[in-house]
Amino acid sequence: MAQGDLFRPAIADLVPYEPGKPVEEVQRELGLDRVVKLASNEGQFGPFPAAVEALERSVRELNRYPDGGMYRLTTALAERHGVEPERVAIAAGADAVIMYLSLAALDPGDEIVCGWPSFPSYVIDAIKMGATPVRVPLRDLTYDLEALLAAVTPQTKIVFVANPNNPTGTMVGRAELDRYFDAVPEHVLTVLDEAYFEYVDEPDYPDAIEEYLKRDGRRVLCLRTFSKIYGLAGLRVGYGVGPVDVVAAIRKVRNAFDVSQPAQDAALASLGETEELARRRAATAEARARLEAVCSRLPVEICPRPVANFVYVDCGREVAPLFDALLREGVIVRPLGPFGAPAAMRVTVGEPEENDLFGEALERCLTAAVER
Repeated sequence: MAQGDLFRPAIADLVPYEPGKPVEEVQRELGLDRVVKLASNEGQFGPFPAAVEALERSVRELNRYPDGGMYRLTTALAERHGVEPERVAIAAGADAVIMYLSLAALDPGDEIVCGWPSFPSYVIDAIKMGATPVRVPLRDLTYDLEALLAAVTPQTKIVFVANPNNPTGTMVGRAELDRYFDAVPEHVLTVLDEAYFEYVDEPDYPDAIEEYLKRDGRRVLCLRTFSKIYGLAGLRVGYGVGPVDVVAAIRKVRNAFDVSQPAQDAALASLGETEELARRRAATAEARARLEAVCSRLPVEICPRPVANFVYVDCGREVAPLFDALLREGVIVRPLGPFGAPAAMRVTVGEPEENDLFGEALERCLTAAVER
């Protein structure tokens, strides 16, 4: 075998994920006193006090491997959602559930369908397996479910619906999803990615676990995460609730011990904090409106009616130079080229002062770009 034959052809054109530099390193390199990070859709609130206490207890047992079956957390999530434990798949973030599902389900020649721009892992994980990602353009920056259905073929195994969509922050409502599920072929597994579920306070936004998986018995895998509003992004805990056979397949390919014991314990301790979740949801909505107002005063277009914890900003030009200019102003945002939107950036909702600092920095950078 020649040296060049070692790697699978499917990964030849993949580009490794390039993480942003730590805030401290950006400060050191650019000589900045302060850097505001609004790039990663992290919740602006930290872990719940009960989660912090659970972490403090867990660190005393770091010489032990975690519970590989995640029994306590699986049982608690099953009870929370009113399903059997066999319907719950936990992994190191909802992103990992997507990866394991792709590993379990996709072969060369298979297809997945998703909206675009959207969460890149749907596409990347399909390509890793040699499958074909079919990207369907959004309609008004929102998932077009009719167009998704039209893109389904006999080779389609999975349809991904990000609701709300990352990076545009838009949602599809109950009536649209009802029509979609009435029409989607039986051979297709639908993945409803609800990573931002807890931020949404719209009456038309359905709870997919309750309404489609449990009540209607649809073939759907619903994704949730502790990384956002729960404040546990640094621990990486996400899960899916879905059909027994889908969960069993994910468990077959999941890495052993991929969720640490401190992460399991912190996630478990975070369940049941309904009043604090409501407070965080309201505070995020207020800060999001402030961020929208800041952007509305600038020569950019923002996606209307966002419902998650970020705002999609279309600058009408390649944003890479703006990203670099903002970095020198001490503001880190997410340029959306990898998401399929090279003229846009995603800005996470921060504290009110951080949102104002972003607006002021962006105004200076846009003015400087015009003058050049």
